[in-house]
Amino acid sequence: MPEPRNLHRQTTGLLSVVLVILGIAMIVRTIMAGGGGLAFGLLMGVLFIAAGLGRIYINTRLASRAPRER
Repeated sequence: MPEPRNLHRQTTGLLSVVLVILGIAMIVRTIMAGGGGLAFGLLMGVLFIAAGLGRIYINTRLASRAPRER
């Protein structure tokens, strides 16, 4: 069984990727429905992508600074 810290990092990474995928889906759905540049779905999609990418960035930065376990 993985260490709790590693499990937390892996789960955070997975959920971050899910946020990015949901953001892309929101944008595609909004554009397909004819939404304009300031449509709610478009703005929410961009925010979801930004949140997911931000979490991925922070997660990788923290993982590179963490002491290696043997």
